[in-house]
Amino acid sequence: MSHISFSELKIWNECPFKHKLVHIDKIKAFIGNEYTAFGTALHTVCEEALESEYGRNVALSEEEMRVIFKTNFLRIIDNLRGKGVNIDSNMASSMLRQAKTLIPDIMPSLKEYFGEFELFTTEEGLMEEILDYDKANINFKGFIDLVLKTKDGKYHIIDWKTCTWGWDAKRRSEPMTTYQLTYYKYYFSAKHNIDPKNIDTHFALLKRTAKKDQVEIFRITSGPIKTKNALNLLTKALHNISRKKYVKNRLSCTYCEFKKTAHCP
Repeated sequence: MSHISFSELKIWNECPFKHKLVHIDKIKAFIGNEYTAFGTALHTVCEEALESEYGRNVALSEEEMRVIFKTNFLRIIDNLRGKGVNIDSNMASSMLRQAKTLIPDIMPSLKEYFGEFELFTTEEGLMEEILDYDKANINFKGFIDLVLKTKDGKYHIIDWKTCTWGWDAKRRSEPMTTYQLTYYKYYFSAKHNIDPKNIDTHFALLKRTAKKDQVEIFRITSGPIKTKNALNLLTKALHNISRKKYVKNRLSCTYCEFKKTAHCP
């Protein structure tokens, strides 16, 4: 084992046996659907719009952004269909319409929330050694959607999340959800030797069906105690994976794609 990502850790936390099936046995029952296609295509729009306006000083028009979304969305949908995935055509059509109204709010929402900023990077890659683990050469792997730098010298890590209408209070404060940004902040700080006090983290919700505020950005804090808890969970996972402890968590079976299959009867 040379690295672990947040998504891998999340699966382990859900069920160690599912982690074994996906990451040890390399069995992947889920390869995507129209919802993941929507999210991926919107991520591409956000990335290209920011790199164009702040990297090349050429702002994309709303129509250009819509074309980027449609091209990528339909390409991903066709690819999934080619792999035998059953796509809900009505939902896919609805998503095309929903993206059309959502896309114009993306850039204005960023500018309103952060004020004047410069683009530090998009798709910031992380491959940092996990120093808190007693075995050497295990890295934390990640990709940060967006990093901005504001006039006050602060760095802002943003993770885009597509959703239907938004997140309730429970989802916004759920530890395993917010730990993603805790890890990103910790390892981004280590990579660039930046004081964590000068790094803020945010989720940016891209809502398909919301009647207003289709783009919502909010801050997630990660102080020393939360960071310590997140790192403890990470080292606990690595310890159990290395010892091949693949316990089934029956409480997570309800929505598992392996439920009642040959892999997990």
